[in-house]
Amino acid sequence: MAQKNTNDIIEVCGKIAKILLENGAETTRVESTVEYIGRAAGIQLKCHATMTAIFVNVKNAAGSLTHLEKPRVSSFNLQKVDEINTLSREFSSHKIEFDQLQSRVEAIDHQVIDFSWPQKILSAGLVSVAPMLLFKASWKDLLFAFFIGILGYLASQLAGRHSATPFLGAITGGLVISLIATSLKQAGIADSSSNIVISALMPLVPGVPLTNSLREIIERDIISGLVRGMDALMIAGSIGIGAIVGTFLANLLIGVL
Repeated sequence: MAQKNTNDIIEVCGKIAKILLENGAETTRVESTVEYIGRAAGIQLKCHATMTAIFVNVKNAAGSLTHLEKPRVSSFNLQKVDEINTLSREFSSHKIEFDQLQSRVEAIDHQVIDFSWPQKILSAGLVSVAPMLLFKASWKDLLFAFFIGILGYLASQLAGRHSATPFLGAITGGLVISLIATSLKQAGIADSSSNIVISALMPLVPGVPLTNSLREIIERDIISGLVRGMDALMIAGSIGIGAIVGTFLANLLIGVL
């Protein structure tokens, strides 16, 4: 295979690995997908992925070539992971050519895949309501959890978008939720502030990083698993700090009034 074609293949594979890792795929999936695409392209690739660097290596008659990608994992989008997986299957089954793979990977990389704000708001409210069913809460508290969960989610998104400070969004969301729920309880409007807080915090909980962390550790990718786990714990701790501060402020304000 020509040197230029080999360079193109490992560059595309590196970009695929970066897209997968940045959008919520575990490192085992990243490595297997890249090596799978390499075999379909006719070369034997070796991929090593961590949370801070991705290496794609191939050895041929001209020597050894290594491509490096530096991922920046700050959020995730599982729809991009699904699209890349679908694309790799199409390429491996020879339904598309390499040029098509290359162009579609570029399109996915620059594509902004997101849900509309009404969908996000409704989803945040529904996620906040679900735990209340386990608590056998009153209909009044269930309704409060729905709207407070939405307000907490919006506060978290707003703070995260307008500040580069890590975890500020999680702190803000937890603070808003706890402040409103505790204030309603202190005013005698809500029945249980703790149930409302626990339920309304659900949209902020880092479920995907925590799940991926456990999967990484089970697959013996200890370093990546610990990194993901620490990130999830930092987010959870930030939510807890915000909730504690919100409860304190609510009790302070109600006491003054």
